[in-house]
Amino acid sequence: MTEREKMLAGLSYDPGDPELVAGRARAVSLTMRINQEPDREKRRALVNELVQASDVRAAIMPGFFCDYGDNIRFGARAFVNANSVFLDCAEITIGDDFQCGPGVQLLTPEHPLDAAERRSGVESARPIRIGDDVWIGGGAIVLAGVTVGDRVVIGAGAVVTKDVPSDVVVVGNPARVVKNLPREI
Repeated sequence: MTEREKMLAGLSYDPGDPELVAGRARAVSLTMRINQEPDREKRRALVNELVQASDVRAAIMPGFFCDYGDNIRFGARAFVNANSVFLDCAEITIGDDFQCGPGVQLLTPEHPLDAAERRSGVESARPIRIGDDVWIGGGAIVLAGVTVGDRVVIGAGAVVTKDVPSDVVVVGNPARVVKNLPREI
């Protein structure tokens, strides 16, 4: 099993593996180009080269960073505002009509709790799944392994550590449900 296969399977892996290093270098090159491209249409073309988007309308504003890019899947009409960080050592799957405020972080990597194991450099990752019609407010953080349901609003600055059901508003650190939203029929 390659280190990339281990990474995507949620197993401990070595991020110093040459294939993974090359994948991160590709992402750095593309994100630098996205972050410097003033033309919206040219930036969208670069976005579609970096990530897997279901339509060409996926928009990422400058200041975006990711580990690999090819582990990110956007539904239709995704919008990511400035200075967001999506660390995609595991898959990040995002539904249709996603709205992301500035400075949002989606973080799939996890590091060992044991200091000696952490010093060895190994890490693991768990996927993040986000449903349709989700709005994540500025500065919010979604941690590894979290699934966010449909039509959810995550308040600015929230830290989402557990799964979020559909049709709610969550806020705080750790994020908690503060409001139920009407379900669409």
